[in-house]
Amino acid sequence: MFFYLQPTLTIASELLGKHLVRNIGGVRLVAKIVETEAYMGESDLASHARFGHTKRTDTMYLEGGRAYIYLIYGMYHCLNIVTQSAGAPEAVLIRAAEPIKGHEMLWHNRYPNHSYDESDAKGTINLTNGPGKLCQALAITTALNGIDLNSRELSIEQGYAGKFGITAATRVGIPYAGEYQHKLWRYFITDNPYVSRK
Repeated sequence: MFFYLQPTLTIASELLGKHLVRNIGGVRLVAKIVETEAYMGESDLASHARFGHTKRTDTMYLEGGRAYIYLIYGMYHCLNIVTQSAGAPEAVLIRAAEPIKGHEMLWHNRYPNHSYDESDAKGTINLTNGPGKLCQALAITTALNGIDLNSRELSIEQGYAGKFGITAATRVGIPYAGEYQHKLWRYFITDNPYVSRK
């Protein structure tokens, strides 16, 4: 649990390369985290916590190590990793991941009307190269909001131990956030093709 109590920007960087694991009916779906975005509490004008402790943000105020999952545009789920001690609403959005295991189920979750036999390089890249896409592929919904990230259903494991380059960049889609839209609080594995935004 100590990992999730480190500084949130450190966590956002160190999550890269770790494995996001979803267990569905005994089938393990595994994806390597390749892009993250940090949200730094009530003072961060891009964060949901900027409005304080509400019913929507209740999970953000729990102790680090839980999943904060919400719906955007009424149709896309986003997975965030809650960080810090209870009462400090900071979190890291998982923006993109690289499929490692369970490709066929990931494909069917993302493209229910297309046979896995139709899979191609472009379709595979599009499985998990965005926050809504990866939640769809891994069947992550608000039903899992607040879940402990050491649970059987959803967890983060050590994953890839090799070295890779890390790029820090501005966050995406927050023009309302004033000076906070320019913070270099998004991190991604530099040369990974599954990164959503370079």
